[in-house]
Amino acid sequence: MQKIYAMTFDIVIVGYIAGFCTATAQFPQAVKVIKTGDTQSISLGMYAIMTLGIFFWFTYGLLIPDWPMILANGVCLIPSVYIMFITIRNLRKSKSIK
Repeated sequence: MQKIYAMTFDIVIVGYIAGFCTATAQFPQAVKVIKTGDTQSISLGMYAIMTLGIFFWFTYGLLIPDWPMILANGVCLIPSVYIMFITIRNLRKSKSIK
């Protein structure tokens, strides 16, 4: 008699992997902004829309509740908000200088 082994797969693992990738994707840009302070080539509109989207994904994760979504988007908000804040600060400084 032949035994059949079924491979079990926890779909939540996919969520955690996706969340890890998207959450950590912001950090190289944030580190660069921290080191150089340069945000000249960053689009404020893009970061504002993306940060708003991340906030709503985070909120959605809280409402359903889905831990991979909550963790990934909660972590992702940190560098995204930071980069957006520094970009706004730098835009204000450059406008007041000119």
